[in-house]
Amino acid sequence: MEDFNSWKDLLNPEFYIKMGGFWLILFIVFAETGLFVGFFLPGDSLLFVSGIYAVEIIKETFGSTGSDFLDTTILASGVALAAIIGNEVGYYFGRKAGPALYKRPDSMLFKKKYLYQAHDFFEKHGALAIIMARFLPVVRTFTPIVAGIVKMDKKEFLRDNIIGAVLWSFILIFAGHYLDKLFMEQFHINLKEKLEYIIIVIVLVTTLPVIIKFMFGKKDDFSKYENKDFE
Repeated sequence: MEDFNSWKDLLNPEFYIKMGGFWLILFIVFAETGLFVGFFLPGDSLLFVSGIYAVEIIKETFGSTGSDFLDTTILASGVALAAIIGNEVGYYFGRKAGPALYKRPDSMLFKKKYLYQAHDFFEKHGALAIIMARFLPVVRTFTPIVAGIVKMDKKEFLRDNIIGAVLWSFILIFAGHYLDKLFMEQFHINLKEKLEYIIIVIVLVTTLPVIIKFMFGKKDDFSKYENKDFE
């Protein structure tokens, strides 16, 4: 088991993989939307790096299947299921208690502005936001709650939730697994030895829309939400 050495470990996907393997990966994926406190944890990079370690993860958890493809599919399916359940929990929380979040004071783990941004994102993109949000850090944490607050149709939410979760998990995990094999076979580069660079690239790519909006977009006016009734 991996030992905790510093707070930097909390941002390192490899740390979670070695510390808790398959079940911890699933819990983190669930927590990111189901507990809406996991937005600071590595999401996209965790999936990509998990794909690199897919065979080892499944072998350690269930035993070897003898197939790289099957191992990777099992891992991606488990992650997709955890993501779906997490979003459903977030959605139902939004329907029941979500409006109260707009009156909740900010804390270290909760920032009201993220909820506002998710609300704007949802209003702009509609039902498609559920699928798109999967690939955007922070936004994916709060979008299911907003969908519940605005009382999006349950069946439509479930449909888009499943599509988004499957695309997100399978694309990132399979990309990690097969790019690792490709780089090793074609270029003799072991991606496991380049994880720091990979994580930096993934973080930059996934947060680029947020960075661009912050630098060049209009300043968010959250005053429009003051005293607004979301019930």
